[in-house]
Amino acid sequence: MLERLFGLSARGVTPRGEVLAGATTFLTMVYIVVVNPSILAQAGIDPGAAFVATCLAAAIGSALMGLLANLPIALAPGMGLNAYFAFAVVLGMGVSWQVALGAVFLSGLIFLAVSLLRVREWLVNGIPLSLKLGIAAGIGFFLGLIGLKGMG
Repeated sequence: MLERLFGLSARGVTPRGEVLAGATTFLTMVYIVVVNPSILAQAGIDPGAAFVATCLAAAIGSALMGLLANLPIALAPGMGLNAYFAFAVVLGMGVSWQVALGAVFLSGLIFLAVSLLRVREWLVNGIPLSLKLGIAAGIGFFLGLIGLKGMG
């Protein structure tokens, strides 16, 4: 059944290897289930609800990636954007978390439309490499700053 569904032999993998890879991926990502609700709780979101939403988003996203794209890629909420959401938008700008989540939903719809219309690749290719690297480094420093502030 796994062979027919995922074409394991065509990719040169075994069920045992896939289970090991899945366990490794799980262990490297499970921290998100704890950290994401903790960050969102600081914005006023119920941590229990954030925990369930994080688990559901990761499970559904990863399952869809495997079943629809036939790719072994695990998905979960991003740690950079949730920190931006909580600390910059909600706490920094004073926007309520409900309004901010509405904006996140609308941006998701826009991203879906841009992806379906094949505009996303054009936009990404238009960003210079130095800017892409700078954005990634900036998000990393932002997360580090949040971690250091959390330590006292």
